[in-house]
This record gives sequence, structure tokens and C-alpha cells, in this order.
Amino acid sequence: MSAIGTEQNSQSGPADLAQLSAALGHRFRQPELLVDAVTHPSVSGMERVGKRPGRAAIPGLAYERLEFLGDRVLGLVIANWLLERFPNEREGALARRLASLVRWETLSQVAATLDLGRYLRLSTGEAGSGGRTNGTILADCCEAVIGALYLDGGLPAAESFIRSRWADQIDRAASPPQDVKTALQEWAQGRGKPLPVYETMGQTGPDHSPQFEVRVHLQGFEPAVAQGNSKRAAEKAAASEMLRRVGAPIDE
Repeated sequence: MSAIGTEQNSQSGPADLAQLSAALGHRFRQPELLVDAVTHPSVSGMERVGKRPGRAAIPGLAYERLEFLGDRVLGLVIANWLLERFPNEREGALARRLASLVRWETLSQVAATLDLGRYLRLSTGEAGSGGRTNGTILADCCEAVIGALYLDGGLPAAESFIRSRWADQIDRAASPPQDVKTALQEWAQGRGKPLPVYETMGQTGPDHSPQFEVRVHLQGFEPAVAQGNSKRAAEKAAASEMLRRVGAPIDE
């Protein structure tokens, strides 16, 4: 029986990965890749399946490397798709569409359509604190799964999955979304104000799941503070809060 068919974990009780493989529309020749893709870095000291020369020996490292790869593959596939789908749009509009389609919120939504949280291998603590429904974790895992698909089946396997799961997302908006930081900048410039200034206040949480706090300053208004799983995400959240505060429309 394959590693996918038998993979279980008494700590977090993930579902049978054969079901996930079927949902992905891909039969893995190297099932250990999918196991790595759903094994969160919070897992420590657990026996990893399918060990072979060259595989990461540090628990969680393979997951992070797959996530790194999946992020790039997703960006490539979406960028090429946007060129096909919107042949008359300029680079700036395409870039805004791309940013919206690859952000963690979109990835988390796609992960939810797969019920990806059921398949995650988590530490007892992470599982008990709601890891299976944590949007950031689900987004990261979705990227790791894309990386696993790419390594096992090449670009066609990854692209087939992405095009099937992002089809609704790519056609959702008739016009490209506007980045909230750009919107805030344009709002300030249109009123003769200096550009917004972003200040990183601090970082909390473990290395595999950090939280950043950012404050944005805008002349004439109290600073807006927000958190995010990256500095960019925190800056965007702070910009959104400031836009709400000044009563400007938000189109993201």
C-alpha cells in the first residue's frame, strides 16, 4: 500500500491522503512529496515517510521548500494565464490582478475548497489552537501542495490544478483590483499631503508563523495600526484601516 494510502498521525488525525490526491486530480508517483506538503513545521521529531538521499532531514524543512517552490510556480502560471485572459491590459493592471490572485487570502479560499485542513499533519499544540482553520497555514500548505504537484508531475500537473481551482477567481472582477497601499498613496497625493509612512512596530510568534505589527502615519490623522503574517500583509491591513478612517473607497 502506498504512503499516501496509509498515512496517519495519532497527534493530529489527518484524513487519508489518497482522498486529497484524488481531489487534486493527480496520482503521485512520489507520494512522499504530498506527505511533506501537508506536514507543518510545528511537527517535531515525528517519523517522516519515504526517506531517500537528498531529502530534508529537518522536520518542516521539506514543507517550507515546497511552499517556496509552489509560490513561484503559482505566480508563473497565473501571470501567463492573465496574459491570455486579458490581452489588452497594461502591465500595471496585470500586476494588480496577479497580486490579488496569489495573496494568502485567495490561497486560503482555494484551500477551503479542498478541505485542506483535514489533511494537515500538525503538532498537538497547533492542532489544538485551531491550526486546521488558520488561513495563513492553509495558504502556506496550498503553496506546498502546488510545489509537490510540480515536482511530481511537472508544470502540466501544477497548471491543471491551478487553472481548475482559480477559474472562478480570475473571472470574478471585470476591472483589476487596486492595491490598498497605492489607493492610500493616491488619496494623499490628491489632497496635497505627504506620502504615507509605514513603521514596523514589532514581530511576535514562532518563526514558522510570525505576526508583524505595522503603523501607518498620514498627515492630519491618528496613525492606524494592523497586524499580518508578513510585513507587506501588515502594511496592507494598516492601509485598509486608514482608508476606512478617512472615508475613502476600498477596491481590493
